[in-house]
Amino acid sequence: MAASPYFRSDLARIHHEGFGFHADAVAPGILRILEPVLERSGLVLELGCGSGLLTKYLVEAGHRVLATDASPAMVDLARGFVPTVPVEVLRLPEDPLPTADAIVSVGHALSYLDSEEDIDSSLAAMAGALEERGLLAFDICDLEWGSARRGQPPGVWFGEDWVLTTRRSVLDDRVFRREMTMFVRDGELWRRDDETHDNVLIDTSRLPGFLARFGVDAEIRQSFGNETLLAGLVAVIGRRRGS
Repeated sequence: MAASPYFRSDLARIHHEGFGFHADAVAPGILRILEPVLERSGLVLELGCGSGLLTKYLVEAGHRVLATDASPAMVDLARGFVPTVPVEVLRLPEDPLPTADAIVSVGHALSYLDSEEDIDSSLAAMAGALEERGLLAFDICDLEWGSARRGQPPGVWFGEDWVLTTRRSVLDDRVFRREMTMFVRDGELWRRDDETHDNVLIDTSRLPGFLARFGVDAEIRQSFGNETLLAGLVAVIGRRRGS
């Protein structure tokens, strides 16, 4: 992926202030999954950390974390929100991954890649970066994500000094598009920015077989724990085989 067109500074802040509910919901399940890593003081690599909403939970639980995101604006926010954690810009599938005892990614960061081929390349790299018996936990958009949202009306969200509008569409059953306009108060005036986000939708039932080719035994779940994920969003939990 080239320099990220997603989550420039205004939208990054709006997402941080108004959309932290996903990290809040999945954190308990993620932390339970990662308990074996905590016991051996292993490294957790977080991909698509955003502004650090899940990162904060990981750190507070005692994990050693390296957080990464493709958006420089998100990285800046995360460095301020969780100042004790190293946060780096990392773009899949081009950038190499450090070896880790666990790799986590929530908020369907992998679905933001440019193609299904890029998703496959990134998953192979993630599997290869895991230590023996290392853990993998991520969420990703299934084809159902698009069918569940086809024909939805525009959405509008408000904050103290911002407004976000979103128009949604599904392209060829394989790409979910959000066309977003945001207005942020700047002194006595309001400034406007626009972003279009495309999420690649895949048949997630093939992922366990794909990951098995790279030494990871994985399963598709409807959640990481007791939370309820949005329609079409699935959790993938895996472990790298030992020698």
